[in-house]
Amino acid sequence: MLLEVKVIVLAAASSLLAVTVSAQTFDHSVFDELLKKHVVKGMVDYDAIAQPGSFGEYLKSLERADPSQLSDRERLAFWINAYNAYTIALINKYEERASIKNIAEGIGFERAKGPWKQPIVQVGGKTYTLDEVEHGIIRKEFHEPRIHFALVCAAMSCPPLRSEAYTGAKLDAQLDSQARAFVLDQARGSLVDAKKAVVHASRTFDWFKDDFGGTEAAVGQYIAKYYSDSPEKQLLLSGRYKMEYLDYDWTLNSRYLARLRP
Repeated sequence: MLLEVKVIVLAAASSLLAVTVSAQTFDHSVFDELLKKHVVKGMVDYDAIAQPGSFGEYLKSLERADPSQLSDRERLAFWINAYNAYTIALINKYEERASIKNIAEGIGFERAKGPWKQPIVQVGGKTYTLDEVEHGIIRKEFHEPRIHFALVCAAMSCPPLRSEAYTGAKLDAQLDSQARAFVLDQARGSLVDAKKAVVHASRTFDWFKDDFGGTEAAVGQYIAKYYSDSPEKQLLLSGRYKMEYLDYDWTLNSRYLARLRP
């Protein structure tokens, strides 16, 4: 009888532990506040974020984190936020205010690696490059094409940086919002000329074609999901079009540069 009680107690304790771990979240509120304050329509005030205090504290919290303890949605939200935060940190590390591509063209061993090959991401006691986070963790583990509209490479042709942090609870709605906004942005995402049967699309759909189905026809069908019923949508679904990719603008997504533009 005593043995039965012990088994029941242990089973209950084990069940409680499983619930506790699966329900664990990570607090992104500091990053969320910074994004709300210093990101407007996707444009970033890098100088403001560079000030000592909150941003550095948030990066330290990422260093101490153990994302393996998070649920799948919380973990994906964590890594998206980490990628975006450390991209900002990289821009500020080099005080770059024109283009992230300039980091690859400067002097010195680290710059020679290029911006996405630098060991800058500190999470859970390990060091990663931005490439490792994107390709080795996010794309490899989650197989979620909408991440391409959430990961921001600090350029004008990248998706606009969201003015809030990603969270597990809101992740699906946030990713869908980002995807819809990007795809329907004619300067960044896609522009369909139904009369000429030409689809102008972001180079993101070319670089990561496999994530969107592997063919231009599959890319068109993916883009079509975000179009309302129209000749443009019908063309995308038909696959009978010429695909052309938009020029990529690597100008920094800076609020300062935005003010200088006509």
